Amino acid sequence: MNKIDIDHSATVDLAALKSKQQAAWSSGDYAVVGTTLQIVGEQLCESVDLRPGSKILDVAAGNGNATLAAARRFCEVTSTDYVDALLDKGRARAAAEHLEVTFAHADAESLPFADGTFDYVLSTFGVMFTPDHEKAAAEMIRVCRSGGRIGLANWTPEGFVGQLFKMLGKHVPPAPGAQSPALWGTREHMNTLFGTKADTIRVVDRSFAFRYRSARHFIDVFRAYYGPVHKAFLALGSAEQAALDADLMALLEQFNEAVDGTLRVPSAYIDVIVTKV
Repeated sequence: MNKIDIDHSATVDLAALKSKQQAAWSSGDYAVVGTTLQIVGEQLCESVDLRPGSKILDVAAGNGNATLAAARRFCEVTSTDYVDALLDKGRARAAAEHLEVTFAHADAESLPFADGTFDYVLSTFGVMFTPDHEKAAAEMIRVCRSGGRIGLANWTPEGFVGQLFKMLGKHVPPAPGAQSPALWGTREHMNTLFGTKADTIRVVDRSFAFRYRSARHFIDVFRAYYGPVHKAFLALGSAEQAALDADLMALLEQFNEAVDGTLRVPSAYIDVIVTKV
């Protein structure tokens, strides 16, 4: 497993970091990329053995992949995010399928729900991007009932998306002392965050395949719509943008398994199933 370096000596302005991250995820149109990940939400609902009639909270829900998957399984779903435009996308998707879902603006680090409200608390590639990992995990545990389950889909550091964010960090360095989102893709960090409140923690290795017309098509889509990549390009001058483009192309060529000119890039992630004490 790749080592993730963290500078614990640096003081992080978490409020400023959160504001910056919110701006990044609000830019572009994440839903264009997010909808391609729908299968991950479906798989997570199966991984946690979701039961019809249960109360579900989707944290940092984005455009609602886990939200829709749970609602399709006849659950009582509350979908939350701190980007209102993404909640609107999820709301439109639910309406198109005639699914009853409650949508609410909420910060994953300060969830506006009473202790033990939900049977299942889910997040697909969402809560892992919070600045304060410990606070976000504590909030998910708090709102989950005793015996309930927390289900997460998290990108791993060694997989394609983990390497993508590592490469972006070389071009646009993160705030000193900031925790890497990729930590959520390691068993050790999951044990650290949830172990004291968990009856069991199960981790399942998964892989999602990004499929695009070509590597250039992927870059064009992510540059236009995927907030972190969109913002990275905007932060750079023309020469630096060309360097980032070249590094992106090299990374895609490294991971691409297609041999017909299209793009098929597998990206490792884990399903984490925490049963609360």
